[in-house]
Amino acid sequence: MIKKYILAFLSLLFCSSISFSQTPCVNGMAGQFPCNNIDILANIPVATMANSMLNPNGTGPEGSDIWGWTDPTTNKEYALVCTTNSTAFVDISDPINPVYLGKLDTNAGANVWRDVKVYQNHAFIVADNVGAHGMQVFDLTKLRNVSNPPVNFSADAIYNTDNLGNCHNIVINEDKGVAYLVGCEQPNGTRIFNGGPIFVDISDPKNPTKINHYAAEGYSHDAQVVTYDGPDTDYTGKEIYIGSNETKISILDVTDKNDIKKIADITYDQLGYTHQGWFTEDKKFFLLGDELDEKDIGTNTRTLIFDFTDLDNPKLSSTYLGASNAIDHNGYVKGNEFYLASYRAGLRIFDIQNIAASTNSMTEIAFLDTYPDNDGAAFNGVWSVYPYFASGNIVINDIERGLFIVRKSGSLSTENNVIDKNAFSIFPNPSESNPTITASNNKLIQSVDVFNILGKRIYSKQNINSNRFVVPIQENAKGLYILKINNQISKKLILK
Repeated sequence: MIKKYILAFLSLLFCSSISFSQTPCVNGMAGQFPCNNIDILANIPVATMANSMLNPNGTGPEGSDIWGWTDPTTNKEYALVCTTNSTAFVDISDPINPVYLGKLDTNAGANVWRDVKVYQNHAFIVADNVGAHGMQVFDLTKLRNVSNPPVNFSADAIYNTDNLGNCHNIVINEDKGVAYLVGCEQPNGTRIFNGGPIFVDISDPKNPTKINHYAAEGYSHDAQVVTYDGPDTDYTGKEIYIGSNETKISILDVTDKNDIKKIADITYDQLGYTHQGWFTEDKKFFLLGDELDEKDIGTNTRTLIFDFTDLDNPKLSSTYLGASNAIDHNGYVKGNEFYLASYRAGLRIFDIQNIAASTNSMTEIAFLDTYPDNDGAAFNGVWSVYPYFASGNIVINDIERGLFIVRKSGSLSTENNVIDKNAFSIFPNPSESNPTITASNNKLIQSVDVFNILGKRIYSKQNINSNRFVVPIQENAKGLYILKINNQISKKLILK
C-alpha cells in the first residue's frame, strides 16, 4: 500500500523538463524500474536536452557518453550529457531539482556517438560517425552565470589539425595536460594514423596543439592514460597508455611522445570486441569489458579482471559473469567499487575488495535497471555512468530515457541493513501532516534525527524516552526524507 501511495505522489511531481524525481527504491522497484539499494533523485528526458531539429535518419535523439565537472570556485556539480546531436549541461548541485542550463550543438550534423572529458574547467568533445566535427573546446565557467536557461552555447575553440573529422573517443591525462584522441577519421571517413592515438597538448585549453601521433598498434576504441604509481617500479612516474584496441589490449609507455615504447599486448579467449577498461586505484588490476561477447558468443555479462602487477607480463586473474546476457559498455572504478553501464541491465555497482581472488572477485551490491522490458543482449538502456562527484551523487546517461541522477540508498544507512528494523513504525507514510513514530516490543524512542536526501540534518530531538513521538516536520518541502531513530535504525518517509 505504501508503494502505491509513493508512486501516486511521485506522479504529481511531473513537469515538462523533469520527467520524475525522488523515486526511492521500495521493495525492489524505483517506480517502474527494478532496483536494489539505489534511489532516483531526478530524471531529465533526452529530448529535453538534445536538438530535436538534428535527428539522424529521422529518428529521435539518443543519449551517449556522460562526464562531470565540479566548479572549484563554487563547488557546484554539473553533469555533461552527450546526445545524438549536442552536449547538454545540467546543474545538479540540487539533485532533486536539476537545472538544464543549455547545450552545445554538434559541429557537423547528427551522429550516433559523442564523448566528453574535462580538463582545467574546460570540456573537450569529440563525435564519431559524422563529418568535419573536430574536437570542440568549451569553457565550463560560462555555466556559473546563466540567467535565463536553457542557452544555446558556442564552442570556444575547434581543433581540426590533420583534417580531423570524427573521433570515437577522447582520453585526458589530467596530470600532464595531454588529450589522446582515438579512433579518428578524416571527414570523408578515411582513418587517420590507423585510428591510433593522436597526442594533443591542452595545457592552454583554448589553444590545443598537436604533439604527435602513434599508428603502430592500430585502432584504439577507448583507452585510459595514467601517470603510473602502481606496483611495477620499472614504470613509476611514467605515462602509461592502456588501449582497448578491438582485438587486444595494448599497454604503451607514452612518456616521450616522440618515442613510444610498447610494453605488452593482451588477448583472451572468446574475444568479441575489446571495448573499454579501467585500472583499480592501486593499479594492480585492470577491469575489461568486451562489448560483443554477450551478443555474438552468448556469454552472460562478462568482466575480465587482469593482473597488472607486472606490466610486462599481464595475465588474466579472474572472470566475473553477471546474471543476464546484457551487454556491458563503460565501467569505472571508484575506491573499492566498480560502476558498470550495462545497457539493458542498467547501472550495476560491484564491491571489488576481493578483486585479487580467483573466484568471487566481484560482488554486486546495487543496481538500477532503466530498461525494464528485459536484460537482453541489445544496444538499449544505459550507455555510461559518472560516479566521481564528492557528494556521492551518480549520473547515468540512458540511450532512450536521458539523464538519471541517482544515489545509493545505503549512503544514509537505510533500513535494509539495520538490526531490529521492525521495532519502530511510522504512520502515516506517505504523510501530509506530522507523522508519528511508534515503538513496539517494549522499545523506547530515545532520539530522532531527520535528514533530507542530500544527507543534511533538518531536525534533531534527543532524550525522548517514550514509545510514541510525533515528528514536527510537516512544514518542510515535499519529498523523500530519512528518519534515524536511536542513532541506529533508519526509515524512509515521504512528505506529500
